[in-house]
Amino acid sequence: MADTQQVDPKAERRASRLAQRIGSFSRAHGGAEGQVAYLGQRGARIVLVGEDGTWGDLVAPTYAIARTAVEKSGITVHETFDGEFAAKVRTGPYEWSRMAGIQVGGPRNG
Repeated sequence: MADTQQVDPKAERRASRLAQRIGSFSRAHGGAEGQVAYLGQRGARIVLVGEDGTWGDLVAPTYAIARTAVEKSGITVHETFDGEFAAKVRTGPYEWSRMAGIQVGGPRNG
C-alpha cells in the first residue's frame, strides 16, 4: 500500500521557518525546552524556556504546524507547563510589573 497522505507545502514551509526560529533561540540561550498549547482557532502557542532561564513564545497557525516545528528543531517538548520545567523560567522587573499591573504599582495595562 502506498502512503496517500499529502504534505501541504505551505504548512511545511511555515513549520520549517518556526523550527529555525526555535533553533536560533536555543543556540542563543544555551539550549531550550518547550511546550505547545492549543489556542483554538488562533492556532497554537509554542512556549520556549532557555537553559539560562530566558523565555519566549511563538504562535503557529495550527497545532499540527507547531508540533512539526518543535520536532524539527530537536528541542525537548513537555506536555504541560508545570513542575521543574516552569521553575526554570527567570523573570525580571519588566515581567513582574506587567503581571502585577496596577495592583502593586506597576504600569497600567491600558
